[in-house]
Order: sequence, then structure tokens, then C-alpha cells
Amino acid sequence: MTVASYYRATLPPIAERAAVQGRVEAEVCVIGGGYAGLNTALGLAERGVAGVALIEAQTLGHGASGRNGGFVFGGYSRGEDALLRELGPERARALYAGTTDAVELIRSRIHRHGLECDAVEAGVIWANWFRDPEVLRSRQRLLAERYGADWRWLAQEDLRALVRSQRYHDGLFEPQAFHFHPLKYAHGLASLAERAGVAVHERTPATALRREGALWRVTTPQGEIAARQVVLACGGYLAGLSARVDAGVMPIATYVMVTEPLGARLDEALRTRAAVYDTRFAFDYYRPLPDTRLLWGGRISVLDRSPAAVERLLRRDLLKVFPQLEGVRVEQAWSGLMSYARHQMPQIGQVEDGLWLAQAFGGHGVAPTTHAGEVLAAAIAHGDPRWREFAPYGLVSALKPAGLLGAQLSYSWAQFKDLWKDWSEGKRA
Repeated sequence: MTVASYYRATLPPIAERAAVQGRVEAEVCVIGGGYAGLNTALGLAERGVAGVALIEAQTLGHGASGRNGGFVFGGYSRGEDALLRELGPERARALYAGTTDAVELIRSRIHRHGLECDAVEAGVIWANWFRDPEVLRSRQRLLAERYGADWRWLAQEDLRALVRSQRYHDGLFEPQAFHFHPLKYAHGLASLAERAGVAVHERTPATALRREGALWRVTTPQGEIAARQVVLACGGYLAGLSARVDAGVMPIATYVMVTEPLGARLDEALRTRAAVYDTRFAFDYYRPLPDTRLLWGGRISVLDRSPAAVERLLRRDLLKVFPQLEGVRVEQAWSGLMSYARHQMPQIGQVEDGLWLAQAFGGHGVAPTTHAGEVLAAAIAHGDPRWREFAPYGLVSALKPAGLLGAQLSYSWAQFKDLWKDWSEGKRA
């Protein structure tokens, strides 16, 4: 088993973008080369803003944007029922629609520009781990009646014909969703941004940020960027540039592994090319890759584990669902940090005059980061006030380090409740 992620291992050779050297003047400096930063930079350029510079401390997609499960679907980490309670029907529907519109924008960019990112247009299945179908029925009704989203019912026999596991009961199918190679897509976004005039720099960490008159000055190891506007899009890899911003997010680790090519054996487990996740709080998620490998992810933790430890944990989870895959070889396993807020929603908006923020996408970020980029680009370019719709989910303190312990305890408690429900239904972990 190798340490590098499957995504990194299968990325075509791409020359690194040069680091910032000397003094650079920009209209907007975007800090962070993940989806939030790339979408904002591209959105600005598409709206005619000249002088956009994006800097990334490592390489593009180094964080969660280049290591995630590759699911492209609507919604946030915070559930649709909670959004409805907290915002009311009109505002909740508008926020949710921002993410489903983002799915279509991602699809459109892939097709319109011919982005090579292994996109698989086969939908996503939400499989019920438990016997009680009400969790599916209630969400299906809520999405249809309040959000205008049509998730199709999969009866148990239909689901098990597609997903060859006795672990699941009924399911829901989200036909508009798809899955892809997230790191290839990140580089595709960067190429589009560069063609539109954005200056993209890798290996350029921001080491200091200060305001001087009408300008923000971003210090880097070998230079400085002077910009009228700055966007902080650092995700789980905090740059230490703003104590208030860093205090609002918890870096949480997630785990992913990829098997060897399974060939015909893949059909023993999956007779669908849809991506799958289940109804537990501590759910598994997985998808078939175009070369017949199986990508498997799950669990969250405050611990950024070694590849060997990730493989041990996830292999056990895999075999609970697909015991017929006993003995398959795992070729890559990795963990990485995502940013998570206590309120389970992204933190998007203006921190102070000329300083903007997009972080805390909480493991549900492909579509929401795209929406965030559109919202921030419209705000900076045209004064669009839509970013204020995220104001109820602002920079609340993550209460670190106690918040990290609390997050781990909450996750462990949720795992226990999943196990208890398993036990009560007669299953055994």
C-alpha cells in the first residue's frame, strides 16, 4: 500500500505554478487553492474583475478539495429540516437551491470546457442501514414539498439488485447527482481561471495579513501582494492570518481508501455505477471508479491517522457491507483535514471591509464551495447582497481545544446510537 492518495497518483503530469516573487499588486487576492478559492477566483474573472491573484501554500487541491469522496450533490452538512426550522421556507429553499444550481454549474463547466475529471453521470444512492423506512419517507417528502427535489424510491429488492449487500433495506436515488475525480477537477478549474486572467501561484503560503489604508498587504516568504480585497479560503489548513477566523473552525480528519482494480469482481458488490452512502450518522460512502477500483470512505475524527491505520479501520467497514470482497488488496489509504463549524454550515461572507471568508464546508463541500464562489464573486464584483443569507451561520467560536473534544464525543455518541439501533433490530456489528 502506498501513502499518496489515488487522486494524486492518477493526476497527469502538471507543471507547478510559480510562487510569488517580489511585490505584486492585485485587485483581489484569494488565499487558498481549494474549491472555495478557485471558484471565487474564476467567478470574479467571469464577471470581468481584472487583477485577481490566487495563492496556495502547497499545491492546488492539497486539502479536502483534492482528497474527498468525489460526490457532487446538493445540500449542506446541516439537514434540510433544520434549515427549514431556522430560516423559514423561502430562505431555506433559496440556500438549498444555491447548491443544486451549483451541481448544474459544475456539470456545465465539465461539458462546456471538456474538463477531464472522470465524471460518472450515474446519480447517488442513499441506502437505509436500518429497517424502519420512515427516515427515507420523511426526507423524501420534505425534499419534494419544501425544496422541489425529486429523490426516487428504491424498494429493498431493487436496491439489493444494484448494491449486493444484505446490510441495506430501502433507499433513495438522487438522479441529478454524479461523482468525479476531485483533484483533476480542481486543476481544471485552475486552468479555466488562468485562461480568464487569474494569476495562480502554488508554494506560496501567506505568512501575514495587515491592513494599510485602502489596501491589504499579504506577506509571503519571497514577496508581498497588495490588494484592495482579500478572500480567506483556507479550509481545515488554517493560515494563522486572523485569530477570529481561525477560532471559528475545527479541523476534522476524514478517511478514504482505494482498492486494487477489481475487474469483474466489482460486479459481485455493485451492479450500478452510482455512488452510495448510508443513513447512519457515522455513515460509509463509496463509489466505483472507472478502472473498476472501489473507493471507500467514512468516519470522522480529530486524529489525522497513518495510512496503515486508515486501511485497518476502513477495510473492516468495507467487509461488514461486502463480505464477498474478503482478500481484496488496498492500494492507497489516506486521511486529511476538513473545516467544520459548530453550527454545521459554511461560514461565508464579509469579516470586515475588504476581507471576505469562505470556510467550514464540513465534508459536504463540492457543491457548496461552488455556490460560495459564485456568491462571493458577485458580492465583490457587483455588490450583490446574497452573502448575507449566510449571516445566521457566522463566525461562532469552535471553542477549541474543548470543542475538538466535544466533537469527538458527539461523534462517538452518534456511533453508539447507530450500534444500539443495529442491536435493537437484531443486527450485529
